[in-house]
Amino acid sequence: MKKLLILGAGTAGTMMANKLRRRLSAEWTITVVDRDNEHVYQPGLLFLPFGIYNEGELVRERSSFLPSGVEFRLGEIERLDPSTKHIHLKDGAKLDYDLLIVATGTRTVPSETKGLIGPAWNKTIFDFYTLEGSSKLRAALERWQGGTLVLNIVEMPIKCPVAPLEFLFLADHYFQQRKIRDDVELVLATPLDAAFTKPRAAAELGALLEQKNIKIVPNFSTSEVDSEARTLTAYDGTTLDYDLLVAVPTHQG
Repeated sequence: MKKLLILGAGTAGTMMANKLRRRLSAEWTITVVDRDNEHVYQPGLLFLPFGIYNEGELVRERSSFLPSGVEFRLGEIERLDPSTKHIHLKDGAKLDYDLLIVATGTRTVPSETKGLIGPAWNKTIFDFYTLEGSSKLRAALERWQGGTLVLNIVEMPIKCPVAPLEFLFLADHYFQQRKIRDDVELVLATPLDAAFTKPRAAAELGALLEQKNIKIVPNFSTSEVDSEARTLTAYDGTTLDYDLLVAVPTHQG
């Protein structure tokens, strides 16, 4: 028997397991490894802060998305040995393979930015790229009565580059529905020189930001956060004040 091993049961790993189980002959076994059995529907995290989805609608067992004939293995990967074609798990188990697919994805690492993680995390500073952050942000927005909300993209690249803009458009609608939009200043602080990466899209999306009275601060490369003073500082010394900070933290593999 030949062995196909997939590291990661997120969107990519799950899709590969489904497609390849249909295409590969019976001489191939397929095993998928992940550290937990909770598949979070990441696109839904954008809508959770505004009450459009709830947590229960976004989480399913990873194994439920894998077809018959695919083995799901829980375990945390310790190291890969390509010379012997072995994956070593932290529990001491060893998995061998003939073909390996690495689909371990990315994670946000807010600790990479000075001051982002601390006593204000999930109190006046939030993210919406994690289930916990998105859920805590929903509760904060329900209580919030106005002020300056800054959405800060710490650095690129990030998953779904248009998501921060979508968040701001949803926030504009949300605060209008609550009839407090006039009491809210929405600000996008981005390291890009425009609203988006592509010129035509940037022009269209930039115009939409202007129409919706959302301020954009381009070329803002975040250096640190002072959560006590509620200020963001860029590497060039530029500072921004906020009452509520929604951060899109550094992404790492």
